[in-house]
Amino acid sequence: MKQTLLALAIASAAVVTLPAVAQETQTAPTTVGNFQPGQAIGSGNWFVDGRVGQAHVSQGPYNDHPTTYAINGGYRWKVGPDLGLGVDIGYNDLGNFKAKNAFNSDPVNLKDQRNALRGWTAGVNGKINVWQGLYVSGRAGVYGWKGHGYSNQDINRHDLDKVDYYAGAGVGYDFNNHFGLGLAYDYYHAKKNGIGLSTDTASVTAEYRF
Repeated sequence: MKQTLLALAIASAAVVTLPAVAQETQTAPTTVGNFQPGQAIGSGNWFVDGRVGQAHVSQGPYNDHPTTYAINGGYRWKVGPDLGLGVDIGYNDLGNFKAKNAFNSDPVNLKDQRNALRGWTAGVNGKINVWQGLYVSGRAGVYGWKGHGYSNQDINRHDLDKVDYYAGAGVGYDFNNHFGLGLAYDYYHAKKNGIGLSTDTASVTAEYRF
């Protein structure tokens, strides 16, 4: 009798459980690929990333290697198992700030003394996760910059601004679906009235995905 009751209990539990398991299996998203493996293709994420690095300017009187800062935010879609494509906007300063001056009496903002670029970016970005969390990335877009420069033998310092372009590439590692670290190289084209302020940067990047 006890064996019969036990068999009936097991059978009843199986009947109740199987439909729930089947429904969960049918509604579970596809999680193939290395890019955001916990998400279905076609879904996306808002993200924000910060960058700190060093600029390289090697044109005449503008030869310098200042510290750079940048912040970007946007949205990226999972368009394939290993590929994400998105859009973003951001702001950068390519050497006008000297953060360590915050600990002394010297000014932190040196834009009145330096010729470094600063401005807004708007463009597209992409990531390919080549193996588990390891990725390569690229981005490009328009760069609305401001800066200062000297024209030919003119001793006067001119305020300059223009919309040009930028492009960059990087490598890094995503520790999970929300956070990753990387290294990036970016080029910012800036030229006006014969004055060239184009700058390239090497940066450490940190990205958080919501």
